[in-house]
Amino acid sequence: MGEIKLIITKHANNKMLWLGITEEQIRKTIQQGAKFKQTEGYLAKYAYISVAYKKIAGNEYKIKTVFVD
Repeated sequence: MGEIKLIITKHANNKMLWLGITEEQIRKTIQQGAKFKQTEGYLAKYAYISVAYKKIAGNEYKIKTVFVD
């Protein structure tokens, strides 16, 4: 898998700042985490991080929200 390009919503960016989650952690969660199909996109879980995202095209991912379990 090539370099993942993240398109981060304002909501997701605010949650990242609040929770101290980095873009690299999001990439790792998408690449290595367990994936669950959602109504519009996927939920990936890796370690204690969960990422709700939608694959746009190729290696572009729209990050809708992030949270910790």
